[in-house]
Amino acid sequence: MARPPFLEALRQGVLLADGAMGTLLYSQGGDCSCFEALNLREPQRVLAAHQAYRQAGAGLLETNTFAANRHQLGLSGLADAVAEVNRAGAALARQAAASQVGPCYVAGAVGPLGPAWYEREPPEQASAALFREQIAALVAGGVDLLLFETFARLDELLLALRVAREFALPRVAQMAFVAEGRTRDGLSAADIVRQLRPLADVVGTNCGCGPHDMLQRVREMAVVDDGLLSAFANSGFPQYVNGRHLYLATPDYFAARGGEMVAAGVRLIGGCCGTTPEHIAALNRTLQRPLPVRSVSSSVVPVTPVPTAAPVTSPLLERWAAGRQPITVELDPPRGLDCSAVLAGARRLAAAGVDAINLAENPLARIRMGNLALAARIQEASGVPVIAHVTCRDRNLIGLHSELMGAHLLGLRHVLAVTGDPVAVGDAAGASNVFDLNAIGLLGLLAALNQGRTLLGSELGGHTAFCCGAAFNPNAQPLEGQLRKLERKVAAGARFVQTQPVYSAEVLQRLRELSGHCPVPLFVGLLPLVSERNAEFLHNEVPGIRLPDVVRQRMRGTQGDSGVAAGMAVMDELIGQMRGWVAGYYLMPPFGRVELAEELIHRIRAVA
Repeated sequence: MARPPFLEALRQGVLLADGAMGTLLYSQGGDCSCFEALNLREPQRVLAAHQAYRQAGAGLLETNTFAANRHQLGLSGLADAVAEVNRAGAALARQAAASQVGPCYVAGAVGPLGPAWYEREPPEQASAALFREQIAALVAGGVDLLLFETFARLDELLLALRVAREFALPRVAQMAFVAEGRTRDGLSAADIVRQLRPLADVVGTNCGCGPHDMLQRVREMAVVDDGLLSAFANSGFPQYVNGRHLYLATPDYFAARGGEMVAAGVRLIGGCCGTTPEHIAALNRTLQRPLPVRSVSSSVVPVTPVPTAAPVTSPLLERWAAGRQPITVELDPPRGLDCSAVLAGARRLAAAGVDAINLAENPLARIRMGNLALAARIQEASGVPVIAHVTCRDRNLIGLHSELMGAHLLGLRHVLAVTGDPVAVGDAAGASNVFDLNAIGLLGLLAALNQGRTLLGSELGGHTAFCCGAAFNPNAQPLEGQLRKLERKVAAGARFVQTQPVYSAEVLQRLRELSGHCPVPLFVGLLPLVSERNAEFLHNEVPGIRLPDVVRQRMRGTQGDSGVAAGMAVMDELIGQMRGWVAGYYLMPPFGRVELAEELIHRIRAVA
């Protein structure tokens, strides 16, 4: 049976593409300094990766040429090998496509030219020449279509598409969306599909986010566009494990959200960062089941800790020392300039008897209002101490000193020192990780400020009075690494510890045993679930959170009031198991739902 043209195949039904190439090649070890160079240096390794996706059911394979333009290859000394690398990439994908029975298309993968290229402020003609050289080599290699992916700049993607029109091949254009479903330029999914459609046969999105957020972008596109759509989601958010960033969303979760994307109108679906042949195989099984398919138009329109500072007065710790169990509640700063809702929530929590309010700093590396200034406003408005989270991701050593001295001036006395989620987790394309310090080094800096000097030894002419806290993830497996970090954090000056959300009786037992040996109080994290979808998102896409199977089963099929009731029932059981031994509670109401935190405060006080 003859293979239909690529676009005709999409109009007839859904086409399954492959997953991440870099993830697979990296997992095999060896030289990964330039994945595209492996087309020449280790072709069998690249071929095996393509074949694994083909065996998983992929009907479209992307060439291993994402960064195979003259500028990017030049960084690895291969500037003059553009044609050779791209043709080899096409040949390897073509060989793998023929390794299984059934039609399979080969897409020539083209990525952006990279921030370092645009720092030179090149003329448009120079950028076009780079795209033209790579595309010509892919076409000569025999690809069936051109796939432009992971573009953060609309102007760059439009330029690449204009160049691609010089070649008679179908064009797939995919943007990466970041903050609140917008591009780095602030454009929505609807804006993007309107601007790309005149130049692209298939419009869609890849990278940038996990399947949960990508589903929303797809739905926004489908509302304004009846043409062919594509979606290649990451496997959730990466989690830092043993020195590597790993994507932990399960294949079944990835496949379930993929099925919803198809129902929303996607005709070309695959995977991006973190996905593996197992994810594609699970998605293939999902696509074998009957799914509603939207009709589409046929038109182509190392830091050394300093000595621990002298004791600092803290109402939070005074309450704990008196034998009571403090309750803290976390709030997130707004993503814009209006902080009225956060201030109102803080006043409600104060009335409910909360002992402190936690204020996160750009959680999941997403841009929000500065939390130190907002923390001062919250303390003034509510009369409740604020524990301001301070990350090492966004400021260098100079900036950390300055910000913390300013925080002391504003009246802040509680700081939670955290390393911070890496930029790769979030939505700020083009931003850089700093990490002059980690959380342990930051605790050392805070201790130095409390002693009246900088971490470099300069005298301040006074001293701060910070009560410092640290984070602890009791869900980690194995736990030994986290325990060693906790010991170092306490040695560096942490006077209280807050944990990631806990849902397991087994994890609670670990914490109970640990609390008997830890010299500082452990405040156990509780984040109420509100629906099956919320539970699955947290389990699959949020670093540091893992839900036991029994809890996921209890949340299955719930939403709305039933979801809240099921989630609060889980919290009630955990609170009951903590009675008599827990030092305190760290509540994290989902989606800013302060009323859930109020209810939990009342329930905790009733049990106590």
